Amino acid sequence: MRVFHVGTDRFTELAVLPDALPAGGFVWIGSARQELEAQSGALQAALQRWGIAPLVDLHVSDLLNDHLPSHHDYTSWYDLLVFRRLAAGPGSAAPSADAAPGTLAAAHRALAAIDTSPVGFAVFDRVLITVHPADCAVREHFAQRLTSLSGSAARLPASPAELMLRMLNHMVDGYLDLRRLLTRQLGTLQHELLDPKSRFADWPFLLESRNALHLLEDTCEDQRSAVQEWIDALDEWPAEDAAPARRERELLRVRSRDVLEHVERVLSHVRRLEQSAETAVQLHFSALGHRTNDIMRTLTVLTAVFLPLNLITGFFGMNFDALPLIHTATGFWVAFWVMVAIGVGLAALFWRKRYLGTTPR
Repeated sequence: MRVFHVGTDRFTELAVLPDALPAGGFVWIGSARQELEAQSGALQAALQRWGIAPLVDLHVSDLLNDHLPSHHDYTSWYDLLVFRRLAAGPGSAAPSADAAPGTLAAAHRALAAIDTSPVGFAVFDRVLITVHPADCAVREHFAQRLTSLSGSAARLPASPAELMLRMLNHMVDGYLDLRRLLTRQLGTLQHELLDPKSRFADWPFLLESRNALHLLEDTCEDQRSAVQEWIDALDEWPAEDAAPARRERELLRVRSRDVLEHVERVLSHVRRLEQSAETAVQLHFSALGHRTNDIMRTLTVLTAVFLPLNLITGFFGMNFDALPLIHTATGFWVAFWVMVAIGVGLAALFWRKRYLGTTPR
């Protein structure tokens, strides 16, 4: 558990939870889920010591739940927001020994390694509590970024809500790397499906890919609902009389709408990927049907060419003595050249009609 003091122009890390809140700025407490579970008693005691109502037990359970969907809740003391991140898992884009990048095995690893672990936020007036997965880099990223902004002309977050929105925006923007990964790997899948020389048989992987996209769509919809509920709750906050407070409230609304817009763009892109995968499957079966039609058309034409030849050979194979040409030396050659002429003529006719060689118009 790391404790930070975010002032107006200084960002410092505190060794322990302070006995009282600093005179200015706010306190940011960033904790991994396991750390919160082990130190929840000390955190609740600190909140009471600061004159703030402690977290509701149900909300503590929500913050510790690793499978909770994105949602928003609130009390008269704080707002609670759980936001499931979208990130590529460790090594998802790295090649393995038996599969180079761009193969179906690499695509399988990429889709299977998508991480949607939840990140929890408890937003008080002067305290922000964030709960992260053990391997989440959001806390470390903002700790380093705010440290670099300390003492500079760049503005530090003025409130816990603003810092939360910056983190949300960072997590949504982090989807860009995952988007490129998914686009590349699903492009590989579409290439395999539409390759005429490939005999695609990895249907379990295709089903897993569709399920992964459905999971991403559900996650994005939950994110959008959670951010929209936060915006609605923000509009219900008590009105501020001071001009700086009203300006800060408007900045929060602008940042919230920006996060919502980014989430909607992510959701739109996930739906396009899902539609592209469905279209690739349909095109695959259409290509199979087209190939089957070409084969059947060729076989039908060959049958039509040899059918009169079979009729001629069957006619001369009848067991009669008085058949024409059967007892002459030139009878075989006459029948042979007649059969050749009929076969060549029919083949030329079918070729002219584009029944052979190319697809008919």
